[in-house]
Order: sequence, then C-alpha cells, then structure tokens
Amino acid sequence: MSINFSDLSRGLVIELDGQPWQVMDYERHKMQQRAPVTRIKLKNLISGAVVERTFQRYDTAFSVADVDNRQAQYLYTDGEFYHFMDQETFDEYELTKEILGASLDYLKEQMVIEVVFYKGNAININLPTHVELEVKDTPPAFRGDTAQGGNKPATLETGLRITVPMFITPGTVVRVDTRNGEYTERVS
Repeated sequence: MSINFSDLSRGLVIELDGQPWQVMDYERHKMQQRAPVTRIKLKNLISGAVVERTFQRYDTAFSVADVDNRQAQYLYTDGEFYHFMDQETFDEYELTKEILGASLDYLKEQMVIEVVFYKGNAININLPTHVELEVKDTPPAFRGDTAQGGNKPATLETGLRITVPMFITPGTVVRVDTRNGEYTERVS
C-alpha cells in the first residue's frame, strides 16, 4: 500500500530500501518557487539506528511496511538467545542480545510484551510504557540527608540503575518508565 506525506503519522512503519522504518517525527517545508522539502526522523526496526532523511520531490510517496505485532511472553535466556512464546499459537521465537539492546534493562521472566515481526520474522520487541521491578540494592537514607534533592541511586532486579527517593529500601517494588528509565512511583 502506498501513502503520501499527508498520511504520515508518528509511529507509522514504512518501508525504505527494503527495511522497516518507524516514523519518529516529520515536517514539510514549502518555499516559493521551489519543490517542497520533506524531512523525516526514522528509526530502523532491525538495527535500531535513528536517521533523518530528506525528500525533495512533489510526489513523495511511501509504502507501508508489512509489520505485525504479537503478544508474547519472555521465557528465559540461554546466554546467547532470549526466548519468547507467542500467547496465541505457543510458537517460540529467539532474539539476540544485539537486537534487544537497551530493552534488556526492563525485561524479566514471565513478562508479556509485543514481538515485532517483519515479513514473518521476529525482528524486535515493544515494551510496555511502564514496568514494575524490585529494588535489589540501595544505600540507607539518613535523617537530614537531602543535600542532593532527596534522591539516591538504586539497582533493580534486572541490573538497571536508576535514581529513587530517599524512602525507597531494598525489596521495594517500583514502577519505571521504559521510555526514559526514570522512577515513576512506589508499587509496594
């Protein structure tokens, strides 16, 4: 299916140079007596690379990529591959550490996520906006110790290091935003 610039939206996945690219941002400029310039900030769903592309034509057209998202559960890792199971068909998919990248900081066993498929092959995952992780290690808070705004470092069960309020102790479950890696709230 072919679309033009007016059909673009953030989050849409288009196909360029035989690969799926997700539109992160876009704009179009038209100056007098010149062809319009279309600038698109894109993220490659296979490599994770973020690039800006410029198109200088009147008839800029894009094709929508054949991308499918399926609910899957993270099962385990064998050191080389991370194994996921489809929630409907019970098929298993394997992804490598290089593909998952920073998503591993939020991934724990039995978590349900979305696996992204391109032309029938698993290429990446989409995490939920917030995940709940247990604090494994954080220094104790001392009364009057608020010189740095009342925050302290904490290490979570996945190894992710974040900044939490002074009242958080080891064993506390906190909600973390997966978009920026910041503490959101205490769950328990």
